[in-house]
Amino acid sequence: MPSTVFRPAALAIAPTLAAILTASAGVMLLASGATPSEPTRFLLLLAFAPDLLIEISHFFSSILGLVLLLLAFGLRARLGAAWWAALIVLAASAVLAIFKGLNWEETATLSVCCLVLLPFHDAFPRQAALTKMEITPGWLLSAAAAIGGAGLLGWWSFHHTEFADKSWIKVLQDHDEAARAIRSSVAAAIVLLAVGVWRLVATAATPSVVDDTDPEFDRVRAILAKAEGAEPSANLALLGDKRFLFSASGETFLMFGVRGRSWIALGPPVGKREERMELFWRFRELADAHAARAGFYGLGPDDLPDTVDLGLAIQKTGESAAVPLEAFSLAGRRREVLRRNWRKAGEGGAAFEVLPAGAALEIMDQLRAISDDWLAHHAGGEKSFSMGGFEPRYVAEFPVAVVRAEGKIVAFATLWLTAAKTAFSMDLMRYSDEAPKNVMDYLFVELLQWGKDEGYQAFEFGVAPLAGLEDRPLAPIMSRVGRLLYERGEEIYNFQGVRRYKDKYDPVWQPRYIAAPQKWAIPFLLADIGLLSSGGVSGLAKRPKKAPAAPAT
Repeated sequence: MPSTVFRPAALAIAPTLAAILTASAGVMLLASGATPSEPTRFLLLLAFAPDLLIEISHFFSSILGLVLLLLAFGLRARLGAAWWAALIVLAASAVLAIFKGLNWEETATLSVCCLVLLPFHDAFPRQAALTKMEITPGWLLSAAAAIGGAGLLGWWSFHHTEFADKSWIKVLQDHDEAARAIRSSVAAAIVLLAVGVWRLVATAATPSVVDDTDPEFDRVRAILAKAEGAEPSANLALLGDKRFLFSASGETFLMFGVRGRSWIALGPPVGKREERMELFWRFRELADAHAARAGFYGLGPDDLPDTVDLGLAIQKTGESAAVPLEAFSLAGRRREVLRRNWRKAGEGGAAFEVLPAGAALEIMDQLRAISDDWLAHHAGGEKSFSMGGFEPRYVAEFPVAVVRAEGKIVAFATLWLTAAKTAFSMDLMRYSDEAPKNVMDYLFVELLQWGKDEGYQAFEFGVAPLAGLEDRPLAPIMSRVGRLLYERGEEIYNFQGVRRYKDKYDPVWQPRYIAAPQKWAIPFLLADIGLLSSGGVSGLAKRPKKAPAAPAT
């Protein structure tokens, strides 16, 4: 019973404890290699061990000390390969400690460290090759400081022995002990320099953008076609402006965008649920290795436990609306206005149809004309990253709902579907000046009925930005600022109008979050998300075209 109770706690602290022990062992070996051996023991060792074995043991002990410092980074990241390597290096260092000066205390200490790590293999479940281990600049700097400290310790030691009254040149000429210490420290420094250069050259660069010309794009399509629990917005992976991390199995991906130092994951990983956490960690570590700000945008309540495990700060950004289709109906007084608008559009000749994926190619010119007409009356240009834009190849990826009036297409919406039919949504929804007055209500009602008939459980209405934030004295400052912007920022964006319109359909509202390693980074990430989605500052500055003035009469 006690082992059952304490085992999980031990596994939880094992990575940190192993990293501390391994790093401490590495510092000990560096310090030992830079300082003189105990004379009596050394003379005893010389009686039965050849000089070459002593030199080799002394030389490689310092290098292995540096290796232990670097492996501590992998242990902290819970890498299984780092656990195996640490055991091997600790055991080898324990043997070498004997042959470099009968340092039995070091041998005992290293053996204890090895035995402490041995039972905790389960605490290091992450699969990654050591050559792919992302060693951060800070960790390299710490290792350099350890080598420098060991060198200073050696300098002090040799200045406080019988060598103190001799110059360093004389010491090197007359005493193998000092030369041996210097050689070992210099060797460790050279190895660290090599590791630093290797990191600059071999650490994985920022993954490139994957568009429809990349073979990986078909891989993304295949994952979306069978993803477990994916949200409709996961289809933004097909926009062609994302970068991707894939799981080891190749059946899960995480998509993200890069702007400056901000690396922003859009939503949780898509694919197999059991592979989500691995990709969350890989993304955070990869961003950290490139000194970037990692952010996770568009997360829902189900993702919060993972963000806690990742040690992230969380901020609410708004609320998303979902209409349960089984319970939706136009009956009742509450639906009277909606029902009237829908009926008027139908009686005025509006007709609804859903075209299958790919069929939009045949009517692309008509859809583009409608899209251009719609953009002329709305601020900003085409969107990207967190919102779709009108690009023929992207539009053709999805089924398209169209509304015709007198046989002519006057409105359309591209549909985001999910493999499990838990929900569906629309991405682009655009209409021309020739569309009926209440075309949006007509289109939404028809879409809800279509989804219900197709077996979908819910219709996602998208996010109401900044909705649901609290303005209380003890609320986070970002929530209070967001609430103020929600109430007073109608000139920037129709925050309250979006919420009111979606409320007509009695949706279930759920919070949406952004997460980052540091709370202070969230405002910078949100600013970069806005710029990514709007195509930069120029996209934000675009304003709708003014209608031409009526001629004077």
